[in-house]
Amino acid sequence: MAPKGDNVVVSNIKLERIFSMKGGKGEASYANNSQAQAIHARSMLHLLKETLDSVQLSSPDVPFVVVDLGCSSGSNTIYIVDVIIKHITKRYEASGIDPPEFSAFFSDLPSNDFNTLFQLLPPLANYGAGSMEECLAADNHRSYFAAGVPGSFYRRLFPSRSIDLFHSAFSLHWLSQVPESVVDKRSTAYNKGRVFIHGAEECTAKAYKKQYQTDLASFLRARSKEMKKGSSMFLVCLGRTSVDPTDQGGPGILFGTHFQDAWDDLLQEGLITSEKRDTFNIPVYASSLQDFKEVVEADGSFTINKLEIFKGGSPLVVNQPDDAAEVGRALANSCRSVAGVLVDAHIGEKLSGELFSRVEKRGTSHAKELLEKLQFYHIVASLSFS
Repeated sequence: MAPKGDNVVVSNIKLERIFSMKGGKGEASYANNSQAQAIHARSMLHLLKETLDSVQLSSPDVPFVVVDLGCSSGSNTIYIVDVIIKHITKRYEASGIDPPEFSAFFSDLPSNDFNTLFQLLPPLANYGAGSMEECLAADNHRSYFAAGVPGSFYRRLFPSRSIDLFHSAFSLHWLSQVPESVVDKRSTAYNKGRVFIHGAEECTAKAYKKQYQTDLASFLRARSKEMKKGSSMFLVCLGRTSVDPTDQGGPGILFGTHFQDAWDDLLQEGLITSEKRDTFNIPVYASSLQDFKEVVEADGSFTINKLEIFKGGSPLVVNQPDDAAEVGRALANSCRSVAGVLVDAHIGEKLSGELFSRVEKRGTSHAKELLEKLQFYHIVASLSFS
């Protein structure tokens, strides 16, 4: 009889109680497997700066408040916040106005590894020792007050009319939960034999889309209460170029091929039951532009300044592309850094290790194909609140 792991059905509990990117600084941690996100974010800096130029500058007597939603535990969030504050500072200076003080809030689910994040924060420059310009020029120091805010961004996180800029990258494709019908054997949307939406039945895809749009509507509703008049949001999430939601593109290759096959390996080897596999689903939805636009327009609180699909590239960063073993390790670590916590909760750490070792072996066997075909596209949205 197959062992039952930790016997936790992740789909039926609140994801926000356990979900996070993999913390710490180990080989499979998010901190050490988010180089691709860093590369993709840097390639979109010109779009971010366009959004920053549209933010209404408030009185320098009031702190300028920046929030990164879905900050995770690596250095990418710190880099982006630094870019934002330096750009806004230059805008104040160009207007002949002394820059205000800055506050930056790093927000993610309560299970996020905030300790690792805060250890990466540079020390605060000594405001009392000189001007803002001197603080900004201080090497390896930050020019803003920092705080962590635990909680789901699908609900309110901040006081009304308190935020100048929201930034969120590579987070909004994560659903608040796996749709209940997807793990209900009695439902036509039951995702039997699969652990992701990629290649699923049309009714399964509709359940995912409905959950995504419900979540995005909740996100926008919460932000519309928290943002100041004239403030902006810059949002980046996984997108797709296909009109068919069962074709998830890059995420489909990441979670719907070798990761999927690794679950089937465990089943065939008698290490898990088919029910154990079928009750696990990756709560990710790569949206089309139309899916996203429908929700923003239905909310009605925001002006869409920019909405486009941006080719980000591969999530795999390898030093030796010809080294198949390195590609296989990169695939396993990439999957584990973002979904490992959910897998651990569902089948236990021992079987989770077995699963990802099989992902690595399969990735090694298909290294060339992975490097050629595994490409991510992102929805990039610049929204203003007026």
